[in-house]
Amino acid sequence: MSGALNGIRVLDLSRVLAGPYCTMILADLGAEVIKVEAPGGSDDTRKWGPPFQEGVSAYYLCANRNKKSLTVNLKSAEGQEIIKKLVKQSDVIIHNFKTGTMNRLGLDFETLKQINPGIVYCSITGFGETGPYQRYPGYDFIIQAMSGLMSITGDEQSGPQKVGVAITDILTGLYASIGIQAALLERTHSGEGQKLDLSLYDSAVSSLVNIASNYLMSGQIPKRLGNHHANIVPYQTFQTNDGEMVIAVGNDQQFAKLCQLIGDPNLAEDARFKTNPDRVKHRELLTDLLQEKFSQESTAHWTKQCREHNIPCGPIQNLQDLENDPQLNERDMFVETEHPTAGDLKLVGSPLNLSRTPVQYEKHPPDAGEHTDEILQALGYDNETLNQFRKNRLI
Repeated sequence: MSGALNGIRVLDLSRVLAGPYCTMILADLGAEVIKVEAPGGSDDTRKWGPPFQEGVSAYYLCANRNKKSLTVNLKSAEGQEIIKKLVKQSDVIIHNFKTGTMNRLGLDFETLKQINPGIVYCSITGFGETGPYQRYPGYDFIIQAMSGLMSITGDEQSGPQKVGVAITDILTGLYASIGIQAALLERTHSGEGQKLDLSLYDSAVSSLVNIASNYLMSGQIPKRLGNHHANIVPYQTFQTNDGEMVIAVGNDQQFAKLCQLIGDPNLAEDARFKTNPDRVKHRELLTDLLQEKFSQESTAHWTKQCREHNIPCGPIQNLQDLENDPQLNERDMFVETEHPTAGDLKLVGSPLNLSRTPVQYEKHPPDAGEHTDEILQALGYDNETLNQFRKNRLI
C-alpha cells in the first residue's frame, strides 16, 4: 500500500533533531528521503550517548528511520554537482546549516530553483535568515532560555527549568513538515516551488500560546507555577498515599463532580470556589483542602474513581510504565525493526493514523553512506568513478 506522500522525494541535508524529525515524518508518510552527510557520517547525534547499541546511538535512531543514506563532500565541486543532479529529480530540499552556508556552497534557493523551478526549499536555523541574530548558532537549550519557555517552567523555588526533551527542535520539525506539505499542495496549482525560512526561536515563541496572550493582554509577566495552571484550578499534580497524579478539572461541572467524589459536595457551592475565576483567586486554599483528601488514598484508587466520573486525570508515569501501557501497545506506538549494525531495535512509532494510507516502517535508520552506491549509480555514475570518489574522500 502506498503512503500518502508516495512519489515525493526529499533531500535531507539536516542533522541533529529538528530537520531529521521533520523528514522522518515525511518518510513515515511515504516520501522517499535521502539523508545527506559528509563522508563517514556527520550527523552529530551519531556520537551522542550513551546509550549505544553495537556502537549505534539511541539518539540518532530516534529520528532517522525510513531514510536512505548518501555520503558526499559538499565542499567539493563534485559533491555540489551530485546535489544539483538530485535536485533535478527531487521535490524538497531541507537543511539546517548556519545562515549563509548554502550560499557559499552554491546550493542556495535562487541557484537551485533555476535547476528545478518546482523545488520546495526549507531552511531551519536557530534564529532565522533575517534579523540581528541571524548568524548566531542556536541549540534547543539556548532557545528554551531565550524564548521565555524556561521563564515559565519550574516554580519559584526551582528557578527556570528546561523541558525534559528538546521541545523547540520537535516543534520546529512539526512546523517544517506542515509548511513543506502546504508548499507542495500549493505547487499543484502554481507549478512553482518556494522557500521556507523556519527558526527554532520563532517556533518556541509560537508555543507560548495562552501564556503569551495573557501577558499581551494584561502586561503582567507570568510567574513560574510549577505543576499548576495559570488560568484553571484545580489543574495540577496531587500527592496520593503512594505517589503522584494529575487532576485536570476544565469546568465547573467537573469540579462539582470532583467534590462529590471526595465526599465534600458543599465545596462546590462555596462562594470562594463556585466558578473557575473564584478558584484561581483562592488557588492556595483550595489546593490545600484537596490535597488533604487525595493523600488519604492511592493513585490507583483516585484514578479509577475519577475516570468512572469522567473527571480528567492520570498517573505520573515513567518510560517503563509507557512501554507496558496497554493503550499505547494497542495503538502500535512501539515498533520493532532490525538494524544491520545495532541488531534488533524497538523505536517509538508514529502518532499519525491514516485510514487509507497508513504509516509504514520499511527502512531502519541507515548507517552512514549505506545507500551511496545505489543513489549515485541511479544518477549515472559508474563503479570506476565511485571508486575514484572514495579514493579522494568525496563520498
